[in-house]
Amino acid sequence: MTILIVDDAEDIRLLLSSMLKSSGHDDLIMAESAKEAFTILGINSEKSASTPLVKVDLVLMDILMQGKDGISACKRIKSIDGYKDLPVIMVTAKSEVESLDAAFEAGAIDYITKPANKIELLARVRSALNLKHEMDIRKTREKELSTRNEELEKALKEINTLRGLIPICAHCKKIRNTEGAWQQVEVYVSEHSEAKFSHGICESCAKDFYQIDLNEEIPET
Repeated sequence: MTILIVDDAEDIRLLLSSMLKSSGHDDLIMAESAKEAFTILGINSEKSASTPLVKVDLVLMDILMQGKDGISACKRIKSIDGYKDLPVIMVTAKSEVESLDAAFEAGAIDYITKPANKIELLARVRSALNLKHEMDIRKTREKELSTRNEELEKALKEINTLRGLIPICAHCKKIRNTEGAWQQVEVYVSEHSEAKFSHGICESCAKDFYQIDLNEEIPET
């Protein structure tokens, strides 16, 4: 899994990189500013992102940097729909509660302090990557489920749509089903579609068969 290290101090970037590589994390990308990090992530406007240069699974972000600070950068990253689940760990030499509160408010999930402790760094990185892995699995399952539901709905619509040549009696208007039996129109249509019937009598049939004029006003009694 790929880790993006964002820090304007080269010695910090190299130190974090060395610690991570010693534990088998070889897919590392360096950025010396929030702007460079945005380029790597494909963030190119205030409300959208293009295709990233590299798929990133975790960001280690320094809080104090020249230009855009780490908290503002974190907030910007997390504002993108595709990066809402991207874990960001803040790296800071400050221990003020206000800074950490602001970092978590911006969307960071954890933090480490400078100078970095190797055991602490690796533990927090491992935890964040495990979380990212579980979220990726969940999103894949949700996508597969959504696709299957769409396919099922499409299949049901196909099933419930009458198609082709339907044999119908010219006299009684019954329809011959696939088993060769003749059925009333409403029975056949109900079995082969989602249509429901509400029976009534039209004006012509009411007059021809029941001698009733539906348009005639009924006198008040």
